[in-house]
Amino acid sequence: MATMAERSGLAAIQMVSGDDVANNLDSAGALVDRAAAANAGLVVLPENFGFLGRRERDKLAVAEDDGDGPMQAFLADAARRHGIHLVGGTVPLRGEDPNRVRAACLVYGPDGARVARYDKMHLFDVRLEDGQAYRESASLEPGEGLACFDCPLGRVGLSICYDLRFPELYRALVDRGAEILVVPSAFTATTGAAHWEILVRARAVENLCYVVASDQGGEHPTGRHTHGESMVVDPWGRVLARRSLGPGVVQATMEREVLADLRQRFPALEHRRTLA
Repeated sequence: MATMAERSGLAAIQMVSGDDVANNLDSAGALVDRAAAANAGLVVLPENFGFLGRRERDKLAVAEDDGDGPMQAFLADAARRHGIHLVGGTVPLRGEDPNRVRAACLVYGPDGARVARYDKMHLFDVRLEDGQAYRESASLEPGEGLACFDCPLGRVGLSICYDLRFPELYRALVDRGAEILVVPSAFTATTGAAHWEILVRARAVENLCYVVASDQGGEHPTGRHTHGESMVVDPWGRVLARRSLGPGVVQATMEREVLADLRQRFPALEHRRTLA
């Protein structure tokens, strides 16, 4: 098995999760195995990888206490078994409000220990033109802070799905040293078709970062439709790899020298001016 220092791959895992946690974890495990076997050192699972129910509040029934539960155990074991950094999309964790949970993006390192946690900050409360309405705030508590972690591939900044529409979050992550941005998501088919690729590539270009965007993609057992198009994008906005629909692994090589050279030759981050 390659050591973490030898692994240069960035992997976005695409899933079509349902409301059976055990089945979802089996599917996720097989995809993580594939990514690790192909030399991935940083593997990103999508939002709701372990559970995607028919209704937003269904996640309360499978919520876990921080530090204990099958989804967290799965992440720790998979990261340790493969010697990788594994970004666990989101796990519903109990918080202070008994009627809501936190959508927590949990990261585990090669020894199986948790190295970072980010709770989804921006909640998807919208009404679309086709009549669909979403109100995540009815079942989720918003997070308050940012999170980054270091791995041999670089410094990684965490975000989740709807965060993608708030560029100031990503600038704050870059100010904290981020070179890779991860975006585990479950974009709707409607909003994804309109904006997903534009937003993912824009976050890469404006921040001169690699972006690993891992989406749910397809028709779910619960009847929901998600956009897919998981991708890895380089700091110049080039899509290095993508997958349209269905479960799979999207993988590309991280080249830190490319990022360093581009940031030196095209120092847009240094040219920023603070506006009153």
